[in-house]
Amino acid sequence: MAKVRLISQTRDQHPMNCKTSRLLIFLILFTGTTLPTLAQKTLSSLNQTLRYSRYSRLSLKIIPIKVSETSYKLQLQVEKIEENPVLNTFSFTYSILDSYEEEILSDNTFILTSDDLKYDTDSHWVFEKTVEIPATTETAIALFTALDTRQGDEYYYSTDIKSSFIFDIPNFGAYYANHVGFDQNYLNVGESLLFKSDGGPTLHNFYYPISLEVPYPPMETKPAAVPRELEVIDSGDFLENIPKSFDQIGYYFIQSDTSASTGLVLKTTHEAFPKVKDWEEMVEMVTYISTRKEHEDLKAAQDKKKALDAYWIGLTRNPETAKELIREYFRQVEFANLLFTDFKEGWKTDKGMVYIVMGPPQEVNFYLDREVWSYGGTNESSRIRFTFARVKNILSPHYYTLNRSRAYQPVWFKNISIWRSGKMAF
Repeated sequence: MAKVRLISQTRDQHPMNCKTSRLLIFLILFTGTTLPTLAQKTLSSLNQTLRYSRYSRLSLKIIPIKVSETSYKLQLQVEKIEENPVLNTFSFTYSILDSYEEEILSDNTFILTSDDLKYDTDSHWVFEKTVEIPATTETAIALFTALDTRQGDEYYYSTDIKSSFIFDIPNFGAYYANHVGFDQNYLNVGESLLFKSDGGPTLHNFYYPISLEVPYPPMETKPAAVPRELEVIDSGDFLENIPKSFDQIGYYFIQSDTSASTGLVLKTTHEAFPKVKDWEEMVEMVTYISTRKEHEDLKAAQDKKKALDAYWIGLTRNPETAKELIREYFRQVEFANLLFTDFKEGWKTDKGMVYIVMGPPQEVNFYLDREVWSYGGTNESSRIRFTFARVKNILSPHYYTLNRSRAYQPVWFKNISIWRSGKMAF
């Protein structure tokens, strides 16, 4: 993930004054009064907004690998976004939960220390743990948490090891050259990865040379067009433990057993990704804030650069404002690519579309069957929520589609108008 500028945040470190604290202690000790019961802390109640923040200091990832029918190796990876972070300024824990509603307690939470650190590289801290999950267990979710002890910020990442939304966990892993697990959502074309498993010595890969379409806006309720045929090329076996190069743009599906319903999807992209490659791609990406005619005119233009310059200045009537608008819009595109790429480029996914137009969500909650983003409002009735329904998919255990509704139209057009005026800022 690209390094980003940190915004310092001032936090009140003393929510209660000394007099209030002494009064509460007196009530507890001498009158038997107890403090109000705190709400249960569950995976579904955690606000995971830092997962998608543009100002995060860390990025967490869990990469599970199946070792046996009951044993799973968890690679708990921390990407260092902040410059020169210090390990002991963070507190790391992991949990194995049997549902998104199970209460997170000290009994099911395990502390990770420097003794558990497997790798400490320029870009990653990597912990590794093996967990046993009974074969009869239907649902098991791994949760990885990092607490920034300087500010109290909590980072979370969770993934299903077993659930009704995944077929199975692969018994192999993909790695960078330094043997750190591959934790990106994409691989630039021409780059290589190592693959390792306890089986082997070969894996099998299929190549899909497909370019998928931009999603419909949130208020468009008709179903998106689905390709009638999907070209697939059987690329054969390749050896583990030897760097494997991926030389074509599209996506690859890698399996240890072609008769099994599990594997690893790898999206390959152009060399400039997650940034924009050229003027042609830039034209495609402005579709979210353009009218249909504007977009058609841009696509038909012979000189894309000249047409785009006129387009941006035409929106703002001010060249300096236009420069700032371009910078901000394509920064959103870059973050969407970093965060949401699956077998589609991140900016083309439903999440990427909402992220670009609406900005980073102010609240993010995960459930077994959905992910919910909340924006704005001082109370429940004034908040705008986007619900992404989870779809069981052999290619990805984290595939979501937006529940579309015509009710989104006013807020969607309002945000597009703000973008077009050059006043959008995150």
